[in-house]
Amino acid sequence: MLNFHNISKHYSLGQQKVIALNEVSGVISKGEMVSLCGPSGSGKSTLLNILGLLDMNYSGSINLDGVVYPKHPIEAAKIRRSRLGFVFQKFNLVPVMNAWENVAYPLMLNGYSLKEQKKKATEILVKVGLEPFIKHRPDKLSGGQQQRVAIARALVHRPEIVIADEPTASLDSHTASVVIEQMKSLGREMGTTFIVATHDHRMASHCDRTITLLDGEIEMENLKWVS
Repeated sequence: MLNFHNISKHYSLGQQKVIALNEVSGVISKGEMVSLCGPSGSGKSTLLNILGLLDMNYSGSINLDGVVYPKHPIEAAKIRRSRLGFVFQKFNLVPVMNAWENVAYPLMLNGYSLKEQKKKATEILVKVGLEPFIKHRPDKLSGGQQQRVAIARALVHRPEIVIADEPTASLDSHTASVVIEQMKSLGREMGTTFIVATHDHRMASHCDRTITLLDGEIEMENLKWVS
């Protein structure tokens, strides 16, 4: 369970004080797929980055299964590496690495042997339907294939939470549907929690719950996408 309480973030823009988040609180249960929605500037990406320990300049508290999120960069990096996974709109694959190497990279960082890296990376690439493309570099893969590599990389070390920032924004409708179904299926299989910032109603409609933000505050929470 992820619990965040009174999360606030302010910053200065010239002489103006901007409130990105204003005392936002919530609970996300294990295995949930939750979308963070709202217009540009609503605070959803800010909250996503804070929950993913990518931004530690905030006030309030966050704990994961009773363990308080650290604000020390080294301790935060350890949690990101071992307990979190990330999927981004632009895929963020390493261009000189093939699909297998990109997926295996988190395992290497977590100290897995080369044999374990090969086994686990290959298994999850097969699950996302990319067995024929294991040795392909990103520039030889379509956008949908690159995003499936990114999903495999995020899940290969079985993190408790995957942070996804606009994961379908660069994909056509058919490819987006395939990617969404694979995220949902693998998440359920592994008991992984997904927190997704999105403008895409296709993505949000597949989530268990939607948290809508407006002007740095939670406007509403519901079980279905509100258009």
